[in-house]
Amino acid sequence: MIENTMISRDITIVNALGLHARPAAQIAKLAAKAISSVWMISDGEQVDAKSIIDIISLYCPKGSPIRFAVENAQDIETLNAIATLAESGFGEN
Repeated sequence: MIENTMISRDITIVNALGLHARPAAQIAKLAAKAISSVWMISDGEQVDAKSIIDIISLYCPKGSPIRFAVENAQDIETLNAIATLAESGFGEN
């Protein structure tokens, strides 16, 4: 059995419009595939990355530093997919 540990990736929001509804939905869709919790942390606030409303509540304009974290090593692929999506500008650049 794999031990539960928090694994994280730090990214910076690069798309001009920042983190709005469409990117939030993309994140939540990927996060829903995880077997454990997926967290999004910005400016000291931590929210559930499986919730579009929680993600939008963070208010993350272009240039915002974000940390994505998972609680289980089995979710590393989900974490990497979310980070890659964010680093690519959510297909908006």
